[in-house]
Parts: sequence; structure tokens; C-alpha cells
Amino acid sequence: IVGVLSCAGAGARAGLGGQRAGGGGAGAGRGAQHLGQPAGTRIVSVAALEGRLAVHVARPDGDRVLLVEPRRGRVVGELRAAE
Repeated sequence: IVGVLSCAGAGARAGLGGQRAGGGGAGAGRGAQHLGQPAGTRIVSVAALEGRLAVHVARPDGDRVLLVEPRRGRVVGELRAAE
């Protein structure tokens, strides 16, 4: 999963950067979207996945993949390697 996210994430980050710089895109007027993660969390990569976004995050308590509904910016699932 991480390999797929890493490859697709580069394109997604480039696309998101272009939207921010140009002010375009479907969510241009919505402002920042928050994923409800703790302080110190970093977004490692982003990939499109069957109408959702898979967001690989590195948190202080371990990495995980968040499944995000892009229209609402809502986390609808979470994958962890271990408990």
C-alpha cells in the first residue's frame, strides 16, 4: 500500500500545489481542510482510490492511511499496520 501511495502521491501533491497557487479547482473557496489528526502529524503522500483519497500520515504514535471523502474532507476510514 505504501509503495502505491508514494508513487501516486507525487502527482497528487503536484496537482494540489497547482490548485493552491492558481486558486482554481472545485474546492477553491472552501479554505483549509483539517483531518482531525494530533499535533506533529505529517502528510507523507496522497493517492486517489475509488472516489476517495488515501492519505498516508506519519503521526507521533505511528503511521496510518486515512481514507478521506474528498468533497467533504471527512475521514471515513483508517488503516494501521498494528494496534
